[in-house]
Amino acid sequence: MKTTIVLVVSLLCAGAHALDLHSKDFRDGGTLPARQVYQGFGCTGGNVSPQLAWSDPPAGTKSYAVTAYDPDAPTGSGWWHWVVYDVPASVHALDSGAGRADGLPAGARHGRNDYGTQDFGGACPPPGDKPHRYVFTVHALKVEKLDVPADASAALIGYMINANRLGSAKVTAVYGR
Repeated sequence: MKTTIVLVVSLLCAGAHALDLHSKDFRDGGTLPARQVYQGFGCTGGNVSPQLAWSDPPAGTKSYAVTAYDPDAPTGSGWWHWVVYDVPASVHALDSGAGRADGLPAGARHGRNDYGTQDFGGACPPPGDKPHRYVFTVHALKVEKLDVPADASAALIGYMINANRLGSAKVTAVYGR
């Protein structure tokens, strides 16, 4: 009986796919490069969004959302650095610099980040704080478009992402100053 259960689980797992996310600009667990650091608030960086690519989406994926979040920001609720949604299912990567106002693939939209802009806002932890984690996540969604207003907060977009998510994958980098 035990052998049969192990065999069935092994066969099921062998055919299973998991959404995968990676970046050419940093390695998972590595340090975020200066290109991805904010330019302002005392930080001096390139404020360029990293290249991100994903593969093996779950069946039924109709669009993607991409988020960048700092859970260590001293706000009580973290800090949203980048919110992208309505990325067509045919797109499996965002180039470095896609976080500019005009840098997204056709159909994709920027949400408002916690800097108050609709683009990528790089890392900028307080001086002397421990290095912060920057979590980049791709979310596979079961809808083609999220039903949110153009000026929606990151929290509202996050709610809609969670309500429509089929799967997700993350890569994390750290940065301190």
